[in-house]
Order: sequence, then C-alpha cells, then structure tokens
Amino acid sequence: MLEQRYRWKNKQLREHVAVLDGKIPPNTLLTNARYLNPTFRKWIEANIWIYDDRIIYVGDMMPENLSDCEVIDCSDYYLVPGYIEPHAHPFQLYNPHTFAAYASQCGTSTMINDNLMLFLQMENKKAFSLLKDLRNLPATLYWWCRFDAQTEILNEESVFSHSNVKAWLEHDAVLQGGELTGWPKLLAGDDMMLHWIQEAKRMRKQIEGHFPGASEKTLAKMRLFGADCDHEAMTGKEVLARLLQGYTVSLRHSSIRPDLPNLLKEILEYDIKNFDKFFYTTDGSPPSFYEDGMIDKLIKIAIDAGVPLVDAYNMGTINVAKYYNIEYLHGSIATGRVANINFLKDIHNPSPVSVLAKGKWVKREGRSVDLGRNFDWTQHEFGPLKLDWNITMDDLQFSMPFGIEMLNDVITKPYSVSIDLSVDTLSSDHDQSFLMMIDRNGKWRINTVIKGFANRLGGFASSYSNTGDIVLIGKNKEDMLQAFYRMKELGGGIVIAEHGEIVYEMPLLLNGLMSEKTLEELIKEENGLKIMLKDRGYKFNDPIYTLLFFSSTHLPYIRITPQGMYDVMNKNVLFPSIMR
Repeated sequence: MLEQRYRWKNKQLREHVAVLDGKIPPNTLLTNARYLNPTFRKWIEANIWIYDDRIIYVGDMMPENLSDCEVIDCSDYYLVPGYIEPHAHPFQLYNPHTFAAYASQCGTSTMINDNLMLFLQMENKKAFSLLKDLRNLPATLYWWCRFDAQTEILNEESVFSHSNVKAWLEHDAVLQGGELTGWPKLLAGDDMMLHWIQEAKRMRKQIEGHFPGASEKTLAKMRLFGADCDHEAMTGKEVLARLLQGYTVSLRHSSIRPDLPNLLKEILEYDIKNFDKFFYTTDGSPPSFYEDGMIDKLIKIAIDAGVPLVDAYNMGTINVAKYYNIEYLHGSIATGRVANINFLKDIHNPSPVSVLAKGKWVKREGRSVDLGRNFDWTQHEFGPLKLDWNITMDDLQFSMPFGIEMLNDVITKPYSVSIDLSVDTLSSDHDQSFLMMIDRNGKWRINTVIKGFANRLGGFASSYSNTGDIVLIGKNKEDMLQAFYRMKELGGGIVIAEHGEIVYEMPLLLNGLMSEKTLEELIKEENGLKIMLKDRGYKFNDPIYTLLFFSSTHLPYIRITPQGMYDVMNKNVLFPSIMR
C-alpha cells in the first residue's frame, strides 16, 4: 500500500507550486467566485485556481499563465464545498460506484463507507485491490472497519480475526472503527473488541457508536471505552444526552428513521446555539429514498428548520472533515484542498446546478457529465451468483412451534404458531407466511413462519440479505420454489412468483447482492417492488431494510441467523440451523 500512502507525490506537489509561480497554467480558473468561508462564517469573493484535483490558490491574485486554462465567471453562483456523507452503507441494492456517481450529482462528493459486505464476502487482499481501484472515481471514498458481523455467523472468530481487523484498521482509506453494533459484547467483557478500539485510537482514528435507546450511564461507559460519535439519537433529549457525555452527534434522516425535522426542532427548543458537534447522515437508505437528493436534502431541511445558514452548510462539510481529521483535504474551499466544489443558484437551495469533483465536472448546468468511467466489477470477482445446489419440497417442511412477528419494518418478536403448517398452501385470510433462510452455499437452512410480512404473497425469493444468504417467503410452496429457481437463473436478485408465473424480478448481478444499474434505474425497480408487496399485504414502508435486518442481531427481539433462530435479548440460539 506504499503507493497509496500519500495523497500527492512529491513531483505533483512541485507542480502545484509551479502553478503559483506561473510556470504551469491552472486547468480551471473560477473568477468572481462568492464562496462560503467557514472560518469567517460568511461569503467571500475570490479567484479560485484549480490544477488537476487540487485547489491551488484562493484569493485576489490572477494566474500569470492562462494557456489552455478554462476560465469561468462565477458571478451568477454561490460556491460551497462538496458535501460529505459520514455514514454510508454503499451496498443497498446499489454498489459503491453507482452510489458515488449518483451522490456526486447531488453535490455529495465524499463518502465514508461501511466495509461489512466486503469483509464478509472477500479476502482482505482482494478487498484492498477494490478500494484502490475505487480511488480512481471522481468521488472520494473512505471506509470504516467493522468489529462484528451484526449477526451470528458460523465462523465469526476466523472472519473477525485480529489479523483481518488490524489490516483494515491500518489501511489509509479507513478513517474509523465501528459502527459498534456489538457493543453489548464489549460491555460484557469482550477484550478483543476493546483492543481494536485501542488500536484505532492509537492510529488517531475515530470510533462510531450504535447506541439506540442507550441510558446516560451506558453512553458514559461507551465514551470511556472510546466511542466518539453516535447516529442513533431519535429525540432532542437523546441528542442532548450525547452532547453532555462528550459525543459528536450524527443527525440521522433515513428511510426507516426520517428524524431530522423533529431532531432540529427539539435541538432549537433546547436553545443549543453551537452546531460544531453536529453533522448529518442518511444512514445507507435504499435507492428510492434518494430520489430527491442526499446531503443537499438534509441541509435544506436544516435551513427550513431555522438553523443558521452557515451552520446548516457546515454540518454537511467542514464539521465532518474536522471530526475525521481530514480538514486538510476536505470540507472547505481553501488552498490545498481537494477540488470538490458545488455551484448554487440560491444560497437557500443546497442542490447544486454544477459540481466539480476532484477538479472534474460531473454535473454542469443541471446536466450530468459523462466521464466514461464504467467500473469493471469482474476484475474484482463480482458477477452473477452461481448456485450449484437445488432445493426441493423436502426442504420446505415447517414445524416450528413459534414464528417471527413483524412489529414494524425492522423490529421482530416471537409469537406462537397456531395454524396448520403441514399444508402446501397457507390461507390468505391471515398474514402468516412460510419463511426459510438457506445458506448461499446450500449447507444449512432455517424454516419458520413470519407474521405481518404479507397475506397474499405466493412466492418470494431474495439473494439480498445482511449475510448474503437466500431468503424465501410465501403462502404457496410451489410459488416459492419457482421464485427461487428464477432467482438462481438470473444470477441473483429479488423475484416474486404467483399462480405459476413470475410477476416481478430485480436482477442483482453482482454476487446476488448488488446491481450494476444506475440509481435512477434502481429507484424505479425498488418502487415497483414496493407496489407489488403492498398490493399483497406488506403494510410497512421499507422492504429492503426488512430483508437486510432479518438476521441483524443488533435489533430486538428475535432473528434468523446462520447459527439458527436467535434470541437477541438473552443472547442465545433457540433453535439451531438444520444442516442439509
């Protein structure tokens, strides 16, 4: 990784200085630019010189050498730094490339990403090769290092080995450890997790918490262990509790927790006037949530809520950069920073009409600029899912005495099953359906019943899940089999079958977990899935997160995991998975 250790090589730094000396012309000159300066907390007019991916100078001077330099009069614009998403999960049907491309169009040109899917699906060497290639995108991608699988996997000790975690922590693209979804283990005495937190601190990297509903005492304990930030505050009172314990607070506005308007209202009611310890996150929402923007949307919510204008922008830019110790590269329009600049027509509308990312136009006057940078996932062993095993009616045997009841999109509790499960078709008079999770390698399965997912769903198959294992749901076993085999034929994806016909399919051709399609295409496909499921009795709002969190043991109360049916509160396997 030595070739990646420095952002710019010595030769490049000499060239940057040569631009100031007039020996080399800048690539782009922005004249009469009114830009937001976070130090002075006001708009300042200046000339901005850009060479390659870096801002070379901001001030009154003009370059001596303008040969082959693009000169742009910015009198009609307001310039702000590129926005930063500090808590992205770039595998929610989309992939890191398509997500970054779409985010850049909305002015979010820097993202700090979850590594969980890469950690579970790839060896470190291959994952780091992928990270290296992703550096060539116009957007800037950083990463976190997970300390737990967020579920009960069969070989957690070997996957989350000290050598694997430490290699990620030492990678220069990794800015933090966490998020700490496994914090109860830490409180219970997991010294390996505590050691990883210590290692992150030694490397001057941050620790992201995950503390929904945590008491003041728990927040204090986790702060002592090393947690720096938490994104799980759901009320103004919870925000205040985190601030008082010394946390930075990431204000979440996501598909399952669209809390920002209420959070800001209550923050302002507490008469909090200093916003330096706040930033925003959309927390890895599915594609449809981003239909009307990303961090730009959240800045607009803050402006409309009455947050001071400069603070509303700072929470999406400089505050994040300072927190992650990358202020020397990001978060402001200043000499030496990466040339990520958003061009606004109205200071009260943060959605940019033009965007520079690493000094390249990715959007200009409302139109996307095609940079011709398709990403070759096959070079990183991502392609159609290949299942060399089958399932039969013998696998679809259900006799579990209790099942899983959905309380909302993601919270599930156990309930006693009273219906006859020996039949091949369940009645549509109730909302109970067959549910099976099966290992993506075909080695084990878990069969139970789910209540509240739908009441008229024939067969549903998904290779998209938190663990990458296969989820089957339905009233009719034949339809479930047909959905599975169509999903297998596609090479992964989400499929609905009913009455012997395929009525919906969403191919996920990157290992059955991600699509190679654009966000715009995925938004249409996801909206179509929502309509199909609602018509069949799905009464919640976010089926993608429902699928993702079936096995996620950081949420109450019962989960299906590779180890079996898992009681989250008592931390034990109730019924082990069945080997095939």
